[in-house]
Amino acid sequence: MVQNTIEKIEEKIRTNSSLNKKNKAELLDLLATLKPEMTKLSKAQAEHAESIAGFIERSTHEAMRQEKNPTLLKIAVDGLSASVKGFEVSHPQLVENVNYIANALANMGI
Repeated sequence: MVQNTIEKIEEKIRTNSSLNKKNKAELLDLLATLKPEMTKLSKAQAEHAESIAGFIERSTHEAMRQEKNPTLLKIAVDGLSASVKGFEVSHPQLVENVNYIANALANMGI
């Protein structure tokens, strides 16, 4: 299920007209790096992995909107960052990658 969500996000990024090529490439690279970590987490803690994937999906959606709403983007990105709290020790690479994505999305919403 998590992989399915990430694949849907990747497809939305590829077909989105409001992102420039550089932003698309950056997000796709970040998601590619995140996939293995999400796979590991989904095997051990499926609910947490689904939550993180959901926040990635919401954050990406808000960053890619034609008419951006900075408040909604901030809420989504804050939720994304909060979704990995507590995994710093057990999944440090996951936390790092999610934080990279959160920062990239926040910067795209400026």
